[in-house]
Amino acid sequence: MKKILLFLFSTFILSNFSAQNFIKVNNNHFTKNGKPYYFIGTNYWYGGMLASKNGNRERLKKELDELKSLGITNLRVMATAEGGDQDYTVIPATQPTQGKYNQDLLEGLDFFLNELKKRDMDAILYLTNNWEWSGGMAKYLEWNGYGKVPNPNLKPNTWPQFMSYTAQFHQCEPCKNAFLEHIKFMLNRKNSVNGIPYKQDKTIMAWEVANEPRIWNVENEKAFTNWLNEVASTIKSIDKNHLLTTGSEGKAGSNDDIAAFERTHNNPNIDYLTMHIWPKNWGWYNINDEKNSTEVAIKKTNEYIDEHIEVAQNLKKPLVLEEFGFPREKESLDKKTSVENRDYYYEFVFEKMKTSIKAGLPFTALNFWGYGGLGKNNPENGKWNLGDDYTTDPPQEPQGLNSVFSTDKTTLDLIKKYNNQLKSLK
Repeated sequence: MKKILLFLFSTFILSNFSAQNFIKVNNNHFTKNGKPYYFIGTNYWYGGMLASKNGNRERLKKELDELKSLGITNLRVMATAEGGDQDYTVIPATQPTQGKYNQDLLEGLDFFLNELKKRDMDAILYLTNNWEWSGGMAKYLEWNGYGKVPNPNLKPNTWPQFMSYTAQFHQCEPCKNAFLEHIKFMLNRKNSVNGIPYKQDKTIMAWEVANEPRIWNVENEKAFTNWLNEVASTIKSIDKNHLLTTGSEGKAGSNDDIAAFERTHNNPNIDYLTMHIWPKNWGWYNINDEKNSTEVAIKKTNEYIDEHIEVAQNLKKPLVLEEFGFPREKESLDKKTSVENRDYYYEFVFEKMKTSIKAGLPFTALNFWGYGGLGKNNPENGKWNLGDDYTTDPPQEPQGLNSVFSTDKTTLDLIKKYNNQLKSLK
């Protein structure tokens, strides 16, 4: 009897100790191993692809070592891509047709997670995409009878046409059901490299519903919210260990209505909030007046962050700026071009987050966009073609536009400096 009680007690202690190692939320902040967890991380969406047998594992290992040396230990990564059969999209795709998977890419994600585990690094994995560049929701519509995806990068298709097409997803029952099946498939996966079920892998910080899911229009808010709630409930029913977030841009993905963002994220299954900021894409930055417009971008960024801090306080959730990017001088793709304005903008964002942490506010972590590492790009036109290096900018955008390469020493030194400062706040 004593042996049985001792065994049960030991099992209880070990299980509780193990559970503490998952990243958690405590008082609007993250904790890891019982300590505050603040981070300046990066977007590294192609990590699993680089880790596949047909990728470049040596580059992957070198880049992870460099990131670790800079204090960058949190990586936001694409779990899977869909389709892979159009130019300007991720090729190859993990799910080339609905419910059928590329085993090499799945095993690449396994390898990637295992390499992170070796280095005590963390991953945020997003499960689909709102945009065409990795297939995403639009591909589910194509698979379920809505016609071919009108890729806006291929003439005569337009962005309004693509957006109108993709907005149908939240009311497409077979599309939503297929995505739920995909979620079940991914969350129930066991890592082929180390044998750890994904649900029990402490390397995974969080599951993210999608990259930048949008409400699209006022009339669609109810359908969007119902879909989000169903997905969140499904994920939590399968995996209670990991955090869950949506991947929203925030106000920009909520019909430019901060109240709509709050309404759609008022759900106990959503553990933390996200926001994205793109000064160039949103017209805050002007290539012909870079010095002054960088100041404009900083002012508007400050206002945008403050709006989202207020929502996070209302909902009592942490807030992560998980995407923001800034181009080189004159939007050059040449690695030798000045990044002075970018560094200036980055430093403002880092200081803003540090101030928030000191004040006990919920904005406590970020992932810049993004780390291009050792990747090589074509500075003449920047187009990505099959076989080219990944450089963090997605395939429909000029490669190197927002990339922070290993040669960007001033930016990397700035990131390392602030990651070191965050350690003193713990």
